[in-house]
Amino acid sequence: MMELQTCEVSVLVDKLGYKQVAGNKDALKRPIRLQSTSRPGLELTGFYDHVERKRVNIIGNKESAYIRGMDSETLKDRFDFLTNDESPTIIVSGGNDVPKELLEVANAKNYPVLTTKVTSSEVIVEVVSLLDEMLAPVINIHGVLMNVFGKGVLMIGESGMGKSEVALELILRGHSLIADDRVDCWVVRNRVMGTSPELTRGLLEIRGIGIIDVTQMFGVRAFLEQEHVDFVIEFQPWDSKNVYRRIGIEDEEIFEIFDEKLPKLVFPVKEGRDMAALVESGVRDFMLKQRGINAAETFDKRVMDHMRKMSEEQDV
Repeated sequence: MMELQTCEVSVLVDKLGYKQVAGNKDALKRPIRLQSTSRPGLELTGFYDHVERKRVNIIGNKESAYIRGMDSETLKDRFDFLTNDESPTIIVSGGNDVPKELLEVANAKNYPVLTTKVTSSEVIVEVVSLLDEMLAPVINIHGVLMNVFGKGVLMIGESGMGKSEVALELILRGHSLIADDRVDCWVVRNRVMGTSPELTRGLLEIRGIGIIDVTQMFGVRAFLEQEHVDFVIEFQPWDSKNVYRRIGIEDEEIFEIFDEKLPKLVFPVKEGRDMAALVESGVRDFMLKQRGINAAETFDKRVMDHMRKMSEEQDV
């Protein structure tokens, strides 16, 4: 299931350190729904056509210089438009003075105005980068997300495959849990990220034991709040009729999240198999392939070289 996200203006204060100069604490609860920002140059001239009202507005050096040449009544009219009900906030950047007309209009509406000494171009980068992450659509995936050897491993499969038990064994081996049962995934700059819902954060459900708090039981290193998803492992019931990957030269399987293609391995689950060791080995093999070391291709080359040599000997 995919969820569309919103955040509040308060994140710009809490995470970026911008200072609030108009409106009270309730004003910071205004929702932000768009990642993009706007420089309201045309709006200050009175041109309001085709304006996206839901963007964060940034007043920089150019806008401040233009404002200084405007009369008070005109400014109030312009700021009345910019502080409309859909607009989340106005940020005055570069250490510029906040116009008294803006403060007057904003306080009358309990509208949040923020200031920062950071330049407008830097503010745009900071705000867009933060909102890209905060507002990215989220999809919920049934599975377990672990950090294994520094790689984000999403383990999926039907219920009863032992994913949580494998996660517990991996934690005992020094790896870290990110999410159990439900993984919330989103994309930031073409990388899939994953985290746990607040309700189940840091918790692991083990049949026969119940819910355990991995941080309390194993220490802080056993849990991470979020992680990139680097590849996927699917647990399937063992079926002797299926042909499973044996050598590794077969076509790579993929798993798509928001059109991002992730490599996928399929592990058949059978009594007596050490699934945690298989996960670790799968991760190590993935890391080696990233460095250009492919054992399957090496084996295939050896076989082909051997067959070629045998053929040459027969021709002699």
